[in-house]
Order: sequence, then C-alpha cells, then structure tokens
Amino acid sequence: MKALTLTQPWASLVAIGAKRIETRSWRTNFRGTIAIHAAKGFPGEAKRLCESGMVCRALGWPILPNPLTQEALDNSKRRIAELPLGCVIATAFLNEVLPTVAYGCLSGVFEDYPDLDTEQERAFGNYDRDRYGWVLENVKQTIAPIPVRGALGLWDFDGLRGQRMSERYESETGRLAA
Repeated sequence: MKALTLTQPWASLVAIGAKRIETRSWRTNFRGTIAIHAAKGFPGEAKRLCESGMVCRALGWPILPNPLTQEALDNSKRRIAELPLGCVIATAFLNEVLPTVAYGCLSGVFEDYPDLDTEQERAFGNYDRDRYGWVLENVKQTIAPIPVRGALGLWDFDGLRGQRMSERYESETGRLAA
C-alpha cells in the first residue's frame, strides 16, 4: 500500500474527516487506497496552529479562553503533545488530484467538488496557484496508531503484512485494526 506523511495537526484532521483535501506542491497519477502517516516531526508553527479556534473545534477540543488562563494553556499543551507522531493513523482512498486553482482547460478542485469548498477546508490547506488538491474519500481511522518511519512523497507501507484491507477492519467500529 502507498502511504503519505502529513505533519500534525493535518494528519489528525484527515483521519477524523475534518480535512478532505490534502494540498501538495506536486501531483501524482496514483489513485487508490493510501495510508495516512503522522510525521514524527512537529514544528512549532504547526503546534501553534493547533491552538486556533477552527482546529480546536474540528478536533473536538475546547477553544482557548480570552483572557488565557495558565490551566487552559497547560491543557492545550497536553492535548497537542498527545497527538500521534511517527505512525499510520488512517487510510483513505485517493480519488482525484486536481489543480487548486483552475487554469487553461483544467478545472480547479472546488469546481469539481463544490461541496468541499468550505471555510474549514480552505483554512486547512494551501490553495495557492501551482498547487494540487488531493481529494480523499472513505477515510478510516486505525484502532491504534501503527508506528512506522515515514518518508517524503508517496512511499510503500507494508505494515498491514499483505492482508486485504477488509480483513483488517473491525466490523463494529469501521476502524483499521493495528
């Protein structure tokens, strides 16, 4: 199976279905099921993004109060530190890769998927010109994170040890078994 590494919080946002389009500076011809891998690295800018109201709401976290209290800040740091790193946390079906902005005879991702054109989706991606929107469908979280070293680009993930995907899902939860 192919895998794609995303930095947090974007990996978790994809895993819970809050982010349906992953934006990249490159495209791929691959279509099919991919593993969603949470990168081991977690830059400070990404951690600060986790404190934004939109990310907090999407992840089901309380929004930081104004004025900020030490308790709220400590709780926020704890939640951020608990995001999984260095592991596969979901699978998704990569359905299509489209330019983020229409040009020439090519339509942009939101022209083909207008229902995904939301404030939240736009906030969770980089939709500048010369980028691509990877449309993800049928996202399924793993039951438990599967630790594995990630890589740049699409890479081969063999953590499911050759089993068919349908054999790895728990029927009750619909989540991928570790």
